[in-house]
Amino acid sequence: MTMKQKIVIEVPLHCERCKKKIMTICTMADGVTSVTFQREEKEKVVIIGEGIDAAGVAACLRKKVNKYARLVSVANDT
Repeated sequence: MTMKQKIVIEVPLHCERCKKKIMTICTMADGVTSVTFQREEKEKVVIIGEGIDAAGVAACLRKKVNKYARLVSVANDT
């Protein structure tokens, strides 16, 4: 049984097109159940699911959307 994960990736959101692209990439990753955006001091995408390759998602975002996508945290969500 895999644990539910909460992954936070910091990624600048320049426009609505970027936001849609980020959403598409994140939702296509295996095990993802929800994707939300947080706009506090920095723009962050919060991904929740089971068995997600956090480093792989961050690398894909860096490659396809923005050179600056930083993996902030990966935590087991209860």
